Amino acid sequence: MDTRWIATVSLSLSLLCSCRSSGGPEYQASQWESAIPAKDAPEQIKEVSTSQLRDWMTAGQAFTLIDVREDNEWQAGHAATAIHISRWTLSGKIGTVVPDKTARIVLYCLGGVRSAAAAEALQKMGYTNVFSLTGGFKNYQLAGLPMQK
Repeated sequence: MDTRWIATVSLSLSLLCSCRSSGGPEYQASQWESAIPAKDAPEQIKEVSTSQLRDWMTAGQAFTLIDVREDNEWQAGHAATAIHISRWTLSGKIGTVVPDKTARIVLYCLGGVRSAAAAEALQKMGYTNVFSLTGGFKNYQLAGLPMQK
């Protein structure tokens, strides 16, 4: 066999395995939040603050709140009215959960990066009223909004 091919396969496997052994899903989620720059996201997607979200809740305005975090993050605690659809399965499930592409959707993750990426993906799918929660679940908790464990 060609040694370059073997080296390439070995390196690829090594990189794949190192992702799983880097501290577990909790570590990976926090790494994901801080490692991906969101410099362009606010220009491409709409964001909603926790105070605006609270106003919508108080006024009884219709919206679907979707938690795009991983299962272990969801199980540790989440917004009381949220639906859980991880970022990686969202595009395949959103049509069943929210078939109306004009409905208001608010996405959140831990800090706002994954939800911004998810919002952008939904916009590319034709959803027109999608928001990412500024500061994510961290800000949701700090604002004292209703939670569930």
